[in-house]
Amino acid sequence: MLTAKTVLKLIKDDEVQYLDFRFTDPRGTLHHITLDASVVGQDTFADGIMFDGSSFAGWKEINESDMTLMPDPMTAQMDPFYSASTLMIICDILEPETGEPYNRDPRGIAKRAEAYLQSTGVADKVYVGPESEFFVFDSVEFTFDPYHTSFELTSSELPINDGTHRVGGNHGHRIQTKAGYLPVPPLDSGQDMRGMMLAATKVMGVAVEKHHHEVAPAQHELGTKFDTLVRSADSTQILKYCVRNVAHSRGKTATFMPKPVFGENGSGMHVHQSLWKHDDPLFAGDKYANLSQEALWYIGGIIKHGRALNALTNPSTNSYRRLVPGYEAPVLLSYSVGNRSASCRIPFATSPTAKRVEVRFPDSTANPYLAFAAVLMAGLDGILNKIDPGVPMDKDLYELPQCEQQKMQTACASLREALASLDEDRAFLKAGGVFDDDFIDSYIKLKMEDVTCCERTPHPVEFKMYYSV
Repeated sequence: MLTAKTVLKLIKDDEVQYLDFRFTDPRGTLHHITLDASVVGQDTFADGIMFDGSSFAGWKEINESDMTLMPDPMTAQMDPFYSASTLMIICDILEPETGEPYNRDPRGIAKRAEAYLQSTGVADKVYVGPESEFFVFDSVEFTFDPYHTSFELTSSELPINDGTHRVGGNHGHRIQTKAGYLPVPPLDSGQDMRGMMLAATKVMGVAVEKHHHEVAPAQHELGTKFDTLVRSADSTQILKYCVRNVAHSRGKTATFMPKPVFGENGSGMHVHQSLWKHDDPLFAGDKYANLSQEALWYIGGIIKHGRALNALTNPSTNSYRRLVPGYEAPVLLSYSVGNRSASCRIPFATSPTAKRVEVRFPDSTANPYLAFAAVLMAGLDGILNKIDPGVPMDKDLYELPQCEQQKMQTACASLREALASLDEDRAFLKAGGVFDDDFIDSYIKLKMEDVTCCERTPHPVEFKMYYSV
């Protein structure tokens, strides 16, 4: 375990030139400030680094802009992308006058969620294992102005290249629509690139597992090992950073946008969670799918609060282009063993230690600190209030008769709807002071800016539908 003392020794011994202090804003965007190693000492870790919090949407006003970055020495890792020797450290946000955690700091909220879990006595630890999907394109061009709104995506893998002339010849290996799950090269053109992404993520201290091609052309997934909630959120930010930078270094561009391509599967971030107490798995038992009663109540809480969770797990207007039937995205709030059309899936596991719940509706536009914390809070509410998840749905939910679908609770159909649900159903998040009204109100205000922008902008498809009406 790294401490401030050991980090300072590492800087000296390895002749580190710079320290890169990183933090995450409410939208989930990673930021940094770089200091020369000569000005970093024990006081840096004791007093922190001042910065202007008013420059980030959803945080301070200009008349109260000073905020403190407090480095967490346990997160120190060398950055493999910088030309100069640079040590990366993740920071928490503190109030400069009191030294207390800033209530709108996403990482601080995640820490409070872990502390609240322990205070309930339900469990000691929550383990989180996210699976992030993303697209990699050769090029992306987009324009947004009043008289020209468009985007264009290109990739050698896309089926639109089947009949195009290419220098050196068209070799014909193209992934067709919805036909890209686990092919080998040359159909899978991203094998080496994903290997580099996984290697870079590992170099930055994240325990990695696998990589593979996903269902859509140009779509991929990296797998990392589970970790505690805050560490897993840290790792998610590192993974996204590595994916983008490896793609960029190879002349390509990576995006975690949930639905960049019409008619193809979108990109999700499936979130696996399990609770442990005294080193024993709390979710293993003798109920449905060999789950414990606590695990079923946990699922009950997620289903009950699913629509409010959407505001934090699916926080972009584009998220709801993905949450539609027919593209492997869970729309109906239900649970099942092995069923990928259910919003809460119970993965097959032979060992009690592998018993977990996979929440399938989140996507990677989510701020991982907020999303993981919110799902935990919903699950805990389920356990503490013994919320029945209802009957499991062990069949293809996309093929259910309309009359049956109408009886089931659904995920939200828009970001506006999700924010309204969060506004109405927020009490479970406020338990133990994890989230508070100030943060939730500021978050809703921030995300409503996205809603307003999208709702007021004419869409190109509207010209096709209405121009000549």
